[in-house]
Amino acid sequence: MGKNLYENSAFAKKLFEQANDILGFRISDIMFSGSEEQLRQTKVTQPAIFLHSVIAFKGVENNRPEMVAGHSLGEFSALVANGVLSFEDGLQLVSARAGAMQHACETAPSAMAAILGLEDEKVEELCALVTKETGEIVVPANYNCPGQLVISGSVKGVEVACQQMKAAGAKRALVLPVHGAFHSPFMAAAAEELNGAIEKTTFYNPTCPVYQNVVSKAVVAKDEIKKNLIDQLTGAVRWTQSVRAMIADGASHFTEIGPGKVLQGLIQKIDKEVQVDGVS
Repeated sequence: MGKNLYENSAFAKKLFEQANDILGFRISDIMFSGSEEQLRQTKVTQPAIFLHSVIAFKGVENNRPEMVAGHSLGEFSALVANGVLSFEDGLQLVSARAGAMQHACETAPSAMAAILGLEDEKVEELCALVTKETGEIVVPANYNCPGQLVISGSVKGVEVACQQMKAAGAKRALVLPVHGAFHSPFMAAAAEELNGAIEKTTFYNPTCPVYQNVVSKAVVAKDEIKKNLIDQLTGAVRWTQSVRAMIADGASHFTEIGPGKVLQGLIQKIDKEVQVDGVS
């Protein structure tokens, strides 16, 4: 992951080495030759994706977006792209966020599952019903695109919810290979920890609006950006709503920056008329 960037760009190599120093371990070694299990550790996954995304963005000519957004963790690299965070501060916040989330996962076992083929309103209704009837927390977590919503909660709550979703007509209800219930009340302690790190970090005025996950609208005020970053840990990623808001505000061409093409696919499912491409 990212090895080609490291080997072919002196600038990329410099940022990788800088990241190794900031994090206190050689994340580049894990990214280039580590095992899949090593890379899947939250404390590694999140800085790795952030690092790859920022390096890819800085390598783009005329990289002056008119608006930015990021899916969950991607919101931090989006905030580097619009000048709110420096690379160094962004990486330190991502590392703090990842550590806090991993600790929260270890403290209370929890889970996530992707629900395919149900209306968002039906998924919301069933999550609320399972929570009410069982006392187990289960909430909508990621509104990825129409017909694809990820739920998050206790292991038992997610298990029961998956059964209910299938009975209601979901095409699939897949428990995801993640270590905990991200974007749910299970991340409350992590949000509190992240708040402390954010309060010590310098936030600059943005060069363009960021469409943040929890509010799915354009934000330019620094204090509001901070609050939304914290609320994101326990709140839902409203990606579908954010993309639609960007389109309503004039977006017609989206460029995904970072490893993979997942967001390009989601955006096309949200609106087939817009142009999408990627830089990785």
